[in-house]
Amino acid sequence: YPLLLTIAAPISGTLSDKIGSEILTFIGLMLISFGLFLMSTLNTDSNVLIMLVFIAIMSIGMGLFQSPNNSLIMSKVSKDKLGIAGSVNALVRNLGMVCGIALATTLLYTMMSFEIGERVTDYVPGRSDAFIYGMKAVYVTAAVISFIGALLTLYRLTRKKANKN
Repeated sequence: YPLLLTIAAPISGTLSDKIGSEILTFIGLMLISFGLFLMSTLNTDSNVLIMLVFIAIMSIGMGLFQSPNNSLIMSKVSKDKLGIAGSVNALVRNLGMVCGIALATTLLYTMMSFEIGERVTDYVPGRSDAFIYGMKAVYVTAAVISFIGALLTLYRLTRKKANKN
């Protein structure tokens, strides 16, 4: 994941300067959504190579998303507000990660509890089926959230093009 991210992010940063940030953020979010959905199809019999391909799709998507998204945010503020914008951007990113982890963990253990039939607060040895069940819900939920972000980005992109015409 980090290796592909370090390759994709600078390339997308350069591309965003040439073709614009919105299209790359849209493509990145779509790849992230697709990769997350693919991850939801994995089970205990899944091939590790297939999992690596799915992770690579998400990583490339994140690389395409991050740099152009930061560029898009920073380009919308005046030079004297760049420090504030960068700080707010970092705050929102960190808040999103914290809330995302909390949501994912809550969803995972809720779904595992549902599958097992009693409250679960940790991995249950011998019940990988319950863990897979919970993770599927987490990945599908994350894919839907990312897809909503992609749709909002597409809306912004099409609205921007309509305003130019």
